[in-house]
Amino acid sequence: MQNKGKFTFEISLSVLNHLGRNLYRSFATVLGEAISNAWDADAKNVYIYINKKKNSFFIKDDGDGMTAEDFQNKFLKIGYTKRKEGKSSPKGRPYIGRKGIGKLALLSCAKKITVISKKKGGDYIGGVIDNSGLDKAITNDLTPDKYPLGGWNPKIFKKHARNHEKGTIIYFENINAGIKNSLEFLKKIVALYFRFSLLDKSFNIFIDKEKITHDCLDDLASKTEFLWKLNDLKDPFLKKLHKEFKPKEEKQLKITGAIKGFIASVEKPRDLKIISTDERVGVDLFVNGRLRERDILKHIPTARVVESYLYGQIHFDGLDDKEDRFTSSREGVVADDPKYKEFLDTVRSKIITVILEDWDKWRRKHRETGDEDNTTITPKERKAEELYNVISEEYTLPKDSKNKKKVDEWVDALHADATYNFTSYADCFISENLIRKFIQEKNIALSDEAKRDIAEMKKRETQNKSTGNINIDLRQSNEDLSYLDMAGLSNLVDKSSNQNCLANDSKQYRPIRDALMHTALLTEQAKRKLTTVYENIKGRILVLFSKKYKKP
Repeated sequence: MQNKGKFTFEISLSVLNHLGRNLYRSFATVLGEAISNAWDADAKNVYIYINKKKNSFFIKDDGDGMTAEDFQNKFLKIGYTKRKEGKSSPKGRPYIGRKGIGKLALLSCAKKITVISKKKGGDYIGGVIDNSGLDKAITNDLTPDKYPLGGWNPKIFKKHARNHEKGTIIYFENINAGIKNSLEFLKKIVALYFRFSLLDKSFNIFIDKEKITHDCLDDLASKTEFLWKLNDLKDPFLKKLHKEFKPKEEKQLKITGAIKGFIASVEKPRDLKIISTDERVGVDLFVNGRLRERDILKHIPTARVVESYLYGQIHFDGLDDKEDRFTSSREGVVADDPKYKEFLDTVRSKIITVILEDWDKWRRKHRETGDEDNTTITPKERKAEELYNVISEEYTLPKDSKNKKKVDEWVDALHADATYNFTSYADCFISENLIRKFIQEKNIALSDEAKRDIAEMKKRETQNKSTGNINIDLRQSNEDLSYLDMAGLSNLVDKSSNQNCLANDSKQYRPIRDALMHTALLTEQAKRKLTTVYENIKGRILVLFSKKYKKP
């Protein structure tokens, strides 16, 4: 086999677009790439300076910096990754960068990017990447050697280069979509998504000279209601959340494997929305301290309401091994990767399943609406609880009241009984009024016993109204049937010598019903008896209504 010439690969600049120059849409991703590069370069500090008026910003770090050779053969070499030199930096930090194409994110957000860098004791090297010129070169199908970077202007960097011994400075001009976000938003985004800056004391991020700490998340912490800790994650946000903001409920979950993190829930879904933006806080996946997938619950949906209340962070470094599982845009994990799918199955079965049950139980405990799809209680009981929650709220004293704690305890103690009594009263109200309608429909005549009971009730009511000086009508209808209770009504429609009749059930029902109507707290035995008897009554009423009626 002959080779008559020396042949080599020649790559067009258009490969930059194919690799993902236009895939990066999130400003946070762009910041993330620059911050991650600083981490990999063993920087102690990263400084971000925003100029909204000029629609530009600087990112400066004090990392190891680059020589001209580094800049050409490492930074500008698409596909070069420091992992070729080992798994960690000289200071022992695990490298975040993997494919060597994340730097394309830097090209995606601005019309022009200037990069300068220097080693300690050296001079700055660098150049300008003008995206309009790069677009033209791509259109003309040029190769990289035919598109040299432009020269950089030292005056632009004068302020930021002062006392800068080593490291890299990147200047972004004419941000494509404009810098719409406020500084407060950016501080919160950095605090949320760049956890290694909060977890590692040797690495700091500053935005306009303010150090980003977990304090930037205080408003989120203040709205946090419940907290689930996943194994043992040392995190200053969690520490402050526990000590200063005191969630109403906390639980420690022990998960087999290397998963760490936390999941928390807020009081209302709107508490997760970052004001004046489309951003929403979710449950995010971090690998080696870097955000790798936002809102992983979208991959394991439960269709349960609790999902809209949750935020948190799950750290799983096991996804960072010899296999590259991350998408080209570095904004996600390859969805069908077996190890990732196994991880999601663990999150679903060992974490989310527990949270679904806890959240509903805790919400109901604290007099709040829970999860209607949770079938551990009946729909009737749940609605009764919701009614109890609404009513009990009206008896909540101000926070500064000295009796607040005591009254809250009294109200809380009524929770179970109120729920039971509310449902029982509703059962009683509906069943007795339905029987009255039935008697009217069938033109059933009043018995002598019923007439005597009615006369006695009317007499008692007249006396009570006189004692209370009440001169208004109490009942919508003064018809005689409105004065009969279940016992009197059932004697008219279903009474026989046979024990299995409505009249006999109502005899057992009557004393418990009377105690209930007088807002008594029933014993557990009375509750069980009332429930059993009422089930019989309800069954007999339904049979009575569905069959051809014969007078007793």
